[in-house]
Amino acid sequence: MSSIVLVDTCILLNIVDVPGRNQQRAKVLGDFEQRIEDNDHLFIPLATIIETGNHIAHVDDGRLRRQAAERFVEAVRGALNDSAPWKPLNFPSHADLSEWLVDFPDSAMKEVGMGDLSIQKEWKKLCIKYPMSRVLIWSLDNHLQSFDRSG
Repeated sequence: MSSIVLVDTCILLNIVDVPGRNQQRAKVLGDFEQRIEDNDHLFIPLATIIETGNHIAHVDDGRLRRQAAERFVEAVRGALNDSAPWKPLNFPSHADLSEWLVDFPDSAMKEVGMGDLSIQKEWKKLCIKYPMSRVLIWSLDNHLQSFDRSG
């Protein structure tokens, strides 16, 4: 049975092959192929797009930075044009962003940044929208791997 999967920044960094941020690329690509084979529904949150772009902008070697940026653009454009195995999540509404801001001080005290908080909120929203489906955050970060709800 297919799952609903939110793709975290660390996963996209490995798929796009960002230098210095791609140490688990072989494992991630293997998992990626399995998710496609399983017909999982892959979604890229806005935070993942922004954070990945920020990491790319800080690659030291300009030539490698440019190559990574072009792969990134291709990956995100593919999502926007329905030609990639993932789709972007809808951009947050004013109400969503307001809710995130209300929760951010407590989140910050737990050392959870705004990007991860927004991904957690999107996960909760998808759990409500798809109560019979498995919904998870695909991440290499332990604190996000726990967001995995079976339908």
